[in-house]
Amino acid sequence: MPVVAVVDDMFFASKIRATAEAVGVEISFPRTKESLVEKARQADLVIVDLHSQRFDPLTLPADLDGARLLGFFSHVEAELQRKALAAGYKQVVPRSVFARDLAQILTSN
Repeated sequence: MPVVAVVDDMFFASKIRATAEAVGVEISFPRTKESLVEKARQADLVIVDLHSQRFDPLTLPADLDGARLLGFFSHVEAELQRKALAAGYKQVVPRSVFARDLAQILTSN
């Protein structure tokens, strides 16, 4: 099953895309909320940059009811981690951990 990523940073998105291709995981990066909701219905995992400016990351759990959500954040924003977990994210990790464990995260669906 595919993975969906909500990532504004194009350089980081290209790293995620390259890793997904290397491990044989289909990944998409929706640009609209409608596309995100549609793709999330069919995805095993939705990865969200909790600093996204395109979407409101803290309202996405309600919009994507039932989706398995993994959020990542800048380690200096510990309060954001707490808010994301309270909003409904299944897992929230610092960006450095996400980057380090990306291949494992993508293949552990």
